[in-house]
Amino acid sequence: MSKNLRFLILLLATFLISFTILSIFIAHHPILPFDIKISLAIQKYHSEWLDKLMLAISFFGELPWSLLCVLIVSTIFYFNKFKREAYFIALVLFSGLIILGVKNIINRPRPTTFYVRLVEVNRFQSYPSGHVLSYVLFFGFLIIIINNLKTITPVWRNIITYLSIFLIIMIAPSRIYLGAHWFTDTLGGFLLGLICLFPLSYFYFKRKGM
Repeated sequence: MSKNLRFLILLLATFLISFTILSIFIAHHPILPFDIKISLAIQKYHSEWLDKLMLAISFFGELPWSLLCVLIVSTIFYFNKFKREAYFIALVLFSGLIILGVKNIINRPRPTTFYVRLVEVNRFQSYPSGHVLSYVLFFGFLIIIINNLKTITPVWRNIITYLSIFLIIMIAPSRIYLGAHWFTDTLGGFLLGLICLFPLSYFYFKRKGM
């Protein structure tokens, strides 16, 4: 086993352990003063244009647009003769089953107006953030693919990479700003997104013989 593979396995194990510990803690402590303080700090400065910006950032994680986004991107890859990439991108859709399963197990309630300002009202449970998971998994995998396909022009590679990085960075603060999630929800979503990204990337490169 190579050093790189051992390091990646160790990293994945760290993410799994961290996510498990965080999930157990949240299941027993659904309301945390720490979370409330972070939400109030992020929401301290708000305006109509900022509300719209944060809603726009979260747009790609809203149903049914999140499903359509994955299918459209997968279709674009498919008809540009990147069929393997199209199939692997489509696999991202299965993360929806994972997030719903974890949400039902932890069963953490959403933030309420008693604690924070609500710009967006959501269904389902709060932990972990499905938006953060899907952004880390989908846009993270898109970055990996784009930067490993030699036929993609540098202009498109840079546009897609930087836009994806921006969305991955901004999705967690946007969810907290909108009152849709607590900080620990976004942390859980980030960890779970990385956990899902590992096997997807591993089998993608394994099949390519890289």
